[in-house]
Amino acid sequence: MSRPRTRTGALAAALVAVLAGALTGCGASEPVEAPATVAPAGEGRTQYPLVLDNCGQQVVVDAPPQRVASLDQGSTEILLSLGLADRVVGTASWTDPVLPELAEAGASVPRLADNAPTYEVLLGADPDFVTASFGRHFAEGGVTTRERLAETGVDSYLSPTDCEGSTSINGGGTRTRPVTVEAVYQEVHELAEVFDVADRGDALVARLQQRAAAATEGMDLSGTTVAFWFADTSTPYIAGGFGAPALLTAPTGLQNAFADRPEDWNATGWETVVAAQPDVLVLGDLQRDRFSGDRLDDKTAFLAADPLTSTMDAVQHQRYIALHGAEMNPSIRFVDGLEKVRAWYDEHRDEL
Repeated sequence: MSRPRTRTGALAAALVAVLAGALTGCGASEPVEAPATVAPAGEGRTQYPLVLDNCGQQVVVDAPPQRVASLDQGSTEILLSLGLADRVVGTASWTDPVLPELAEAGASVPRLADNAPTYEVLLGADPDFVTASFGRHFAEGGVTTRERLAETGVDSYLSPTDCEGSTSINGGGTRTRPVTVEAVYQEVHELAEVFDVADRGDALVARLQQRAAAATEGMDLSGTTVAFWFADTSTPYIAGGFGAPALLTAPTGLQNAFADRPEDWNATGWETVVAAQPDVLVLGDLQRDRFSGDRLDDKTAFLAADPLTSTMDAVQHQRYIALHGAEMNPSIRFVDGLEKVRAWYDEHRDEL
């Protein structure tokens, strides 16, 4: 990608164009006070210009970005874990509170929107780099396209967990193979390289690997079937076999009852879920109220009261594993999910 060198002028022109007709559309998003630009700070390992092949697009980074906007919780928590809070000028699309160990750093980051921001709100944060976990933000009808950002001199990055070659899964593609933990680690390493903090990326991946190994040591849930319910009581979103829950099934031996479905999340009828009779239900405990049944208490109450779901053996014996939404998405929080599966396993192993 060839980047324009007159970013300030191009960005100002873009702001004038979009704000002229979009002032009323910004009301649902919180106002953003842009923090001051910080001076470059890095380890000197990255050689610029850095060229990345990112989901089929060439990204050329001339220097460490100073004003990054992150469109998803998963991407933001990586940036915070890399010690880059002073460079994050905006975040969006959250299902849960920030990780406790990142709360202090995250408190200084402006929230552009609870869900996806508008294009004008994103530009109002004046980013020089934009990251996303899910390609829907960069698709037509999303926040903006990567090409449009490039026209204003703004580089962009999409998580490898959302890509197969040049295809964005959440941008309209379909997986042909399960997402892997290596894609999560690739995202950490590449973002660390972009910001010239490669040593921090190495250390973060090492910590994640150690925690994942400890969580899964000696655990064998082979033969135990599971269904992952993210949200919605009327038409539940149930995980297919290729999305982020594969990061939890592959190392534990759990068998996804819907492993043959390639979609990350399927809008499924309860009749189908009940017919599958999974041994265990993984329930999303989303700390938001976007869909009916986002929160754990709403899910368990529904399962117990509904005439159909209440017949399930997993419901009658309350074989539930509660995970935050962020732990059911492809992010560094997969390891928190593994640790919760381990805690459940240690408590219930004699019943399996």
